[in-house]
Amino acid sequence: MLEQILNSSNFNYLPRAMTAATIRHEVTANNIANVNTPNYRKSAVEFEDLLAREIYGEEPDGKLKMVRTHDKHLPFKPLDFHAAPTIVQDNTTIMRTDDNNVDIDIEMASMAKNQLYYNAVVTEFSGHVSRMKNAITSGQQ
Repeated sequence: MLEQILNSSNFNYLPRAMTAATIRHEVTANNIANVNTPNYRKSAVEFEDLLAREIYGEEPDGKLKMVRTHDKHLPFKPLDFHAAPTIVQDNTTIMRTDDNNVDIDIEMASMAKNQLYYNAVVTEFSGHVSRMKNAITSGQQ
């Protein structure tokens, strides 16, 4: 039973989302710190699109995940794709003559958006843990 609880989607996805938000905060802070560094290229964190692919059954290479719709269907090997936060560098834009592509306004907005995202994920995860605790301890004095 404990294994089923710990393997539930909330215990699977929400901690990874918190990790992605933490990494995104560090990457954004690094971009802000290098706003005046010549030739600096900003970085970003990709996670949500990768997680959606995992949840809805698409590998990064475009393969669809197989699903057994009946117990008598032959078993198949599940896909090994596990979404994880990935840091990518943006080499496509140049904001200034010193070849730095950091826009401080965009980075500050990204920081605020990420903080709201992190708070929402933590609230959802703590609520899930609280509900699990209540289910486990209900009826006990």
